[in-house]
Amino acid sequence: MARKTRTHIDLEALQDMEPWQWPPSAAKLFLEILTDSNAKANDRLIAADLAGDLVVMNDPLCDALLEIAGNAAEPDQLRATAAISFGPVLEQGDLFGFEDPDDVPVTEETFERIQGTLHELYSDRSVPVLVRRRALEASVRAQQDWHPEAVAQAYSSGDRDWMLTAVFAMRWVRGFDDLILQALQSTDPEIHMEAVQAAGAQEVRAAEIHILGLIRDAATPKTLLLAAIEAVAGVAPSDAKRILGTLLDSDDEGIADAAEEAIASALAQETSEDFDEEDEDDEDDEDDEDGPAWVN
Repeated sequence: MARKTRTHIDLEALQDMEPWQWPPSAAKLFLEILTDSNAKANDRLIAADLAGDLVVMNDPLCDALLEIAGNAAEPDQLRATAAISFGPVLEQGDLFGFEDPDDVPVTEETFERIQGTLHELYSDRSVPVLVRRRALEASVRAQQDWHPEAVAQAYSSGDRDWMLTAVFAMRWVRGFDDLILQALQSTDPEIHMEAVQAAGAQEVRAAEIHILGLIRDAATPKTLLLAAIEAVAGVAPSDAKRILGTLLDSDDEGIADAAEEAIASALAQETSEDFDEEDEDDEDDEDDEDGPAWVN
């Protein structure tokens, strides 16, 4: 009994800490709870949620989460939480690859097993809808060929929850600019929020007017305002400082910090685009010097 009480207290403490502050024993604690079928249901939910952080993620934790996500005997909410917890490590693996083992906290084999399992869960109509949705939401963090069709089907289903999943997925799956613009007009607050974030992530420049309207509207809820501020770096990078400059002096520290980060992100993006253009110009110059390819 004492051990269970201590474990519960440890979990509560970890929830109140930043992941980088967690002790080295955190991963072991999560694994013990996840693999203990007699542990409290809420403790297993918390452990499944926290285990997705890259600070603790490793192959054994992935194995435990995969086992839970694919086990029909486990509660739906726990399976769904296990599935969505794979999002960060999939994005990390997709971004850095596996040439340097220090870049990603799991092996390439485990990475591929995660992708395969999530695809299977999404594709199996006998799996609870919540688990299928979370499987899609996690898997898109490392885009695969099947994702565009899955996202399109989810959005066109007319089902509110599947549409929410689809717009969330559009942050990572390319080719849905028109649907993102459509979702920006949604009266559903959650879908609207996801559309704002997707517009920023996919750099949908046509969303600029809508995003600016949210920033200028004093009635915009703070969470939506923060999302709109972040989106400016994607939809209007060259105008970010002009648009957000006045917010740098906001009495609300969160808003001021968000504006500063968005301006910095926009500047980095502009610099990156300039470098890309210079590289293209250099390549064109080299081609001109060499002459047309057909000249002997």
